Amino acid sequence: MLFEIEEIKRRRKKLGLTQKKLAELIGVSQPLVARIESGDIDPKLSLVKRIFEVLENLEGKKVNASSVMNSDVMFAKPEDSLREVIEIMLKNGISQMPVIELGRVLGTVTESSIVKIILDKGIESTDEMKVKDCMDSPLPTVSPDENLEFICKMLIHNPAVLVLKDGEIKGIITKHDIMKAIRGKPYEKNFLVRDG
Repeated sequence: MLFEIEEIKRRRKKLGLTQKKLAELIGVSQPLVARIESGDIDPKLSLVKRIFEVLENLEGKKVNASSVMNSDVMFAKPEDSLREVIEIMLKNGISQMPVIELGRVLGTVTESSIVKIILDKGIESTDEMKVKDCMDSPLPTVSPDENLEFICKMLIHNPAVLVLKDGEIKGIITKHDIMKAIRGKPYEKNFLVRDG
């Protein structure tokens, strides 16, 4: 039982919950939670089960890569016409596209890479250009269960992050996706809730 009590405190802190907030969610007093965590009292098994149910419910709602990603990933191939890719990006309101060939991510076409090409070679040069001629490095990748804080840090220096599972692209996350996850969603100190 002592192991379980230590687990309560560890999981509560990982979620960023105060003893008071956990007590409210369980329907008990904050001093009772404090006494349980310190090992002063031996709580009923039913209360321990209730505490773990609340913690598991909150952990299930914690935002991770799979809960904020856009699973409809549009991508380009190295031999695609740059002009066609620009049209797709404009039509769909996206600012970057991964470049993929035979299931491998080779690079990324971004608004910035297109602007650089125009600055370096002129707008006419884009007429005959292929994606492979102007792509940037591949986007960084994360697993579906990566936490929001790590993803946000990556997005400071990258236009997007790809979500990979077993080497397969499952989704893409942009700063816009992070803002959509936050907009209108209830959130606690260190976790966000995203419905559906």
